[in-house]
Amino acid sequence: MTADDLYGRLDDDDYPAYTMGRAAEILGTTQSFLRAIGDHRLITPLRSAGGHRRYSRYQLCIAARARELVDHGTPIEAACRIVALEDQLEEAQRINAEHRRSAALHTVVT
Repeated sequence: MTADDLYGRLDDDDYPAYTMGRAAEILGTTQSFLRAIGDHRLITPLRSAGGHRRYSRYQLCIAARARELVDHGTPIEAACRIVALEDQLEEAQRINAEHRRSAALHTVVT
């Protein structure tokens, strides 16, 4: 692996760089909270060669949003569902914007 490969991973939001302990520390939560949102299938951490959970920056953002909802009194099951739906909506809006740009480009070309 080259140095460029390693540096590229630093910018990759999906690279599983954080251990469970570090992820919990960053989020200011417990490891059991991370396990719980995993049990509710909000995030699925990758596993290291030794079987340890590893989290990406993207997953930490999702977990932070769930924690925010839970901290405001939302049950964890509902918080996980809300965050999943918010994520799906954001993706759908991104796809729609791409389609609009593509259609506008197509209209200009023809």
